[in-house]
Amino acid sequence: MARKKKINGHYSRSMRATKILARQSIPSLTPTYRTPAGAAYTVDSHDLLAELPPDSVDLVITSPPYALHFKKEYGNVEKHGYVAWFLPFAREIFRVLKPEGSFVLNIGGSFNPKTPTRSLYQFKLLIALVEEVGFHLAQECFWYNPAKLPAPAEWVTVRRQRIKDSVEYIWWLSKTPWPRADNRNVLVPYSPDMERLIKRGYRAKVRPSGHNITHKFQVDRGGAIPANLIERGNNESNSEYIKACRTAGLKVHPARFPAALPEFFIKLCTKPEGLVIDPFAGSNTTGYVAESLGRHWISAELNADYVKASKLRFAAKGAARERKTTGRDSQPSLPFDSLA
Repeated sequence: MARKKKINGHYSRSMRATKILARQSIPSLTPTYRTPAGAAYTVDSHDLLAELPPDSVDLVITSPPYALHFKKEYGNVEKHGYVAWFLPFAREIFRVLKPEGSFVLNIGGSFNPKTPTRSLYQFKLLIALVEEVGFHLAQECFWYNPAKLPAPAEWVTVRRQRIKDSVEYIWWLSKTPWPRADNRNVLVPYSPDMERLIKRGYRAKVRPSGHNITHKFQVDRGGAIPANLIERGNNESNSEYIKACRTAGLKVHPARFPAALPEFFIKLCTKPEGLVIDPFAGSNTTGYVAESLGRHWISAELNADYVKASKLRFAAKGAARERKTTGRDSQPSLPFDSLA
């Protein structure tokens, strides 16, 4: 029996056992393409996840099709059946995560049909993920997209009865209460006021809120701890990926999320050479960002056209240069070598 060690208070597989699992053959799967650090599959993600060893993945981050009222070409699911549809994927994600691993789920809200009221489907899913699958809610985060268009038009721009919906939910879930995370990896620049306080100093005191502000607050720690509200626009129209798709005559994925989202959580929740998986990869933003940050990656996407186009991310002008900026672009082969 493989020896185990404690990680954050919980027993995990030994490094030797993990390496043995990583060499297991999975002959039923063939990647559509590979890179030095990853592999993309045109496959139902449930089938891919089911083939992976348990306790083997550091981070699953994804943005699955939302339960929208109007059908989208990338295959969104009806609201009333969304939880039942997603839970089989969630159970496999739970199984393959390491005890210290995280599952980051970006999911948008939706209006109910024919009325200006909101669906609760994303909250029902969160409750089911915790109470039925066994995940822990590490933290709820929010993606604020200031460039998001006002919708649905009937309630926002025509009747003027609702305001613009510019925030999407990000459920940060974990297999145990102690996922790996280090917020020092995602510090943000200090505000001008904080920079002045660090430089000039200030009088230690207890604020009316009860917080005891001591001289320790004057220490420059390299940046401020980020909030759980992540502000990133998603209005790219001239990226290298889009240029490459147009040149090759391939369709651009219509619902890409910004690279800043996977970048934030990959830095927060993983270490270099960790394994990141996106089971609803779309244009494979996650895989591209993971490789640029020195992590291994696996992506699954059902639409063959989207997978074919996503390969252009790694071949587009500037891609190699961007990967080199991390200083870790020379990576060992994917942990699951025999997948190929």
